[in-house]
Amino acid sequence: MTTEPAIQLRDASLTFGSRTLWSGLNLDVARGEFLAVLGPNGSGKSTLFSVLLGQQRLSSGTARVAVREARGVRGGLAPRELGYVPQQGAVEFPHALRGVDLVSLGLDGHRWGMGLRGTAERRRRVADAIDAVGAGPFARRPLSLLSGGEQQRLRVAQALVGEPDVLLCDEPLLSLDHANQQAVSELIERRRREAGTAVLFVTHEINPILSYVNKMLYLVDGRFSIGSTDEVMTSATLSTLYRTNVDVVRIGGQIHVTGPHSAVCEDDPHHPHLQA
Repeated sequence: MTTEPAIQLRDASLTFGSRTLWSGLNLDVARGEFLAVLGPNGSGKSTLFSVLLGQQRLSSGTARVAVREARGVRGGLAPRELGYVPQQGAVEFPHALRGVDLVSLGLDGHRWGMGLRGTAERRRRVADAIDAVGAGPFARRPLSLLSGGEQQRLRVAQALVGEPDVLLCDEPLLSLDHANQQAVSELIERRRREAGTAVLFVTHEINPILSYVNKMLYLVDGRFSIGSTDEVMTSATLSTLYRTNVDVVRIGGQIHVTGPHSAVCEDDPHHPHLQA
């Protein structure tokens, strides 16, 4: 069994003109590790995923996914190595596309696909992925008739159908109610636990995944902190990152962060929990 990390960044920097999203980033994510990626909007969380997906070149340094360098070439990663759960968004042809078709794209119609079109193996893999996320009762309905939670379950199935070694989840809980947040989080955690998949999970709400997280990467305005929950989610660490006073309070097994509206709660001023 390889001891190489599933994700490795060395001296990674990304700049756009005069703006630096992050610089000198060194990060290892082990196989089977669950990394939460947090930070305010515009801090470079989704852009980090673009680097790992091979869609965005680093300004300097290296990024390796499952011991393969992400060179900034679309489709340049081996499909088994990588699964991707994108942010919720409009689906092309939602009336014609069924849930089972969306999951099938993870094998034969998506750039991360595996080319198993028309085979018994393809049908088995798609059926297994749908069953794994509990989407069987609605998988043959048009996407236009499905709720946000049902669609998100199918996106997770699409990401898992290729049996990836690395799973990138870009705000998969956004716009979901509490029950669906919990269900989607548990599906992803089960894949990590049973298959040793490395999970990178961007979220605006840390509490639904708090018990699963092994490590955190917190990005703020070009600065970052990496460590365990207890190391990163402290008043001292977040105050340093935000350069203003931030209070971290733990209540009933949850983490709540309070601070100036402009620093911590810029995404949703009505949300009582951590904004990432």
